[in-house]
Amino acid sequence: MEKLEAYYGLPAEVKFCKKCVMSNQRPTSTVEFKHTKDSKKTTMNFDEEGVCDACRTAEQKENIDWDRREQELVKLLDKYRRTDGGYDCLVPGSGGKDSAYQAHVLKYKYGMNPLTITWPPIMYTDYGYDNWKNWIDEGGFDNYSFRRNGKVMKLLTKLSIENLFHPFQTFILGQKNLAPKFAAKFDIPLIFYGENEAEYGNPIADNMSSLRDKSYYSFNNLDEIYLGGTSIKDLQDKHDVRLSDLMSFLPPTEEELHNKKIEVHYLGYYLKWIPQEVYYYAVENTGFKARPFRTQGTYSKYNSIDDKIDDLHYYTTFIKFGIGRTTYDASQEIRNSHITREEACALVKRFDGEFPDRYFDEIMEYIGMDPDHFHELETKFRSPHLWGKDESDDWKLRHNVNLIGLND
Repeated sequence: MEKLEAYYGLPAEVKFCKKCVMSNQRPTSTVEFKHTKDSKKTTMNFDEEGVCDACRTAEQKENIDWDRREQELVKLLDKYRRTDGGYDCLVPGSGGKDSAYQAHVLKYKYGMNPLTITWPPIMYTDYGYDNWKNWIDEGGFDNYSFRRNGKVMKLLTKLSIENLFHPFQTFILGQKNLAPKFAAKFDIPLIFYGENEAEYGNPIADNMSSLRDKSYYSFNNLDEIYLGGTSIKDLQDKHDVRLSDLMSFLPPTEEELHNKKIEVHYLGYYLKWIPQEVYYYAVENTGFKARPFRTQGTYSKYNSIDDKIDDLHYYTTFIKFGIGRTTYDASQEIRNSHITREEACALVKRFDGEFPDRYFDEIMEYIGMDPDHFHELETKFRSPHLWGKDESDDWKLRHNVNLIGLND
């Protein structure tokens, strides 16, 4: 039997977790933070029993002494707590359920004075913008919303799709790099994110500490940096973009940090993080509202809803990795014992890979891309080991959790 080529450094043999519905094709989130042009992906680990790291992480959470972890949190906060009215921690976010929960708990339960910062969505949804305003107005927080160069953002988004089929690549980099810049600017030594990426498939070892790896916050050579799959030099020479227009997307310079000691922690290390409970908390305390309709590509209404490009991003992960938004959502709900694997398989069958046409034409017009060109790129980025044509000449996944079977 002919061995089919696997793109992106993905495993040639497709396997599905025995507990959730995630496959071994899922890249770890750390690849999102790499600034270099590296086509190889690091994918989530499955143990000898066929269970993914994310499910094992969920199991470990049940054996953690959360009272003791909270005591550790209080000790950390007491170390940095200020009484002069100054900001003593920083919470990056959009006002979605996670950042709303983080900032509110830190301020109103633990007495901290967080500064909130926002790298705005590429294209706000109406309800996403309302949630951001409610976060600030009803939650009661100071906030800086950083409006980066819109012309460059459009270009980088288009290049990210053309070169990587990843609409969010440069958005994610800018979002992650904004926090240490603002922390340095305002002399805030403590940054909080929500749950560790190990909750979703990064190596289990990443969840053994509250500290976040800061290696992606720095760079030594501009020649090694790529944005949207394009080198800084080519962005300058071929796309007539000034270096000054790109700096907001890049990590802080040594001059910006100036030897300042900044700690980056996961709040989910100290407090048991359950997405559904976080959602209910945000609704009650910051006026967060779910989407008024089901998100295309999945069955949920409240995850990643602030940007019109969110839905398209998850569709591209379905094309590149065979993993759609339903697989992500359902796997997490299995781990939290909210649905069964059988129910998840049914949801995947019904919704995974649904094309997000609600905002598609508007997005294409905004970034200046012909919709037909996007569909041509779909074909280009389908890995042969994942995709094939059926008798009707339609693309079909070669491997599907429902075809594998519940007990395989």
